[in-house]
Formats: sequence, C-alpha cells, structure tokens
Amino acid sequence: MSDAAFQTILARRSIRQYTAQPVAPHEIRRLLEAAMAAPSASNRQPWHFVVITDRGTLDRLAEAHPHGKMLFNAPLCIAVCGDHQNEYWVQDCSAATENVLLAATAMGLGSVWLGVHPRQEREHAVRDVLGIPPQYTPLCLISIGYPAEHKEPRTQYDESRVHYERW
Repeated sequence: MSDAAFQTILARRSIRQYTAQPVAPHEIRRLLEAAMAAPSASNRQPWHFVVITDRGTLDRLAEAHPHGKMLFNAPLCIAVCGDHQNEYWVQDCSAATENVLLAATAMGLGSVWLGVHPRQEREHAVRDVLGIPPQYTPLCLISIGYPAEHKEPRTQYDESRVHYERW
C-alpha cells in the first residue's frame, strides 16, 4: 500500500461541520464511482444510491434521523440502499459506504456515516422521506461537504485485540 493511501485511511474522521460550498456534480460522480468499485459477493452489486442536494430534503432527513443534525448544514447526502433479497447486501453496501468515506477524505471533503439499518424506525423514516421502494432497505446515510472543522489523522491500533494463529 502506498503511504498516501495509508495516510488517507488514517485521516478519515467523522466530520459534522461543513462550509456552504456545494459539492460539484463531477465530485459526486467520483464518490459514486468509488462506491461501485467496492467488493461484492458474486459481483451482484445489490446497492442503489440516492443523491440528495435539495435543502428541503436534507432538512427532512436531519429531522428524521436522531443523530443526523449535521444534515441541516450539509450540502450533500448519499443514502446507501440495498436489495435485501441479496444475502450479502449489508456487507456489500457497507464496503461501498467505506469507499465513499475514503474517497471523500482523499478529495478534501468531510463525511460521516449515519446508521439506519437495522433500526426499523430509522428505516421507515428514511424510506418515507426518500420514497425508497419496499424491495430496498436503506443501510445508511452519508453526510458530505467541505469541512468547517479539522480533526488530526490518528490510529486506533490496539495490540490487545490482535490474535495470531488462534484466539
């Protein structure tokens, strides 16, 4: 792994404060390309993404999610949804989500992962706001914008959680 890639991983932090600068359409496209480059069981790619830039919809999502208040000032949210008929949809969509978070960091954007699934009340609220069809389940929301706060890169390595060969 290149040092730059490793530093991007360590620099990825949850950023909840954003400037008013919008995220450009070509940047959104790059984030989605990163998402769809994620590994997927049997390459089934059960993911669908709802891109939200409308201020009214962002505000409704901020009200609907108990930890989503940063969406009140975020210029962008991506809802990651999965076809729950696919056995590995949660793993596949989680990998896609992490790719978006890392791509955002590499692009100079801030982001935070807001869990939706498996909380049914959150799933229903997000489904209602975004009109998600019943065959898909919202896994999470990703709040994205240009950071108005700075957090230092860090490692959380903990040797006590590492086991070699056997537990």
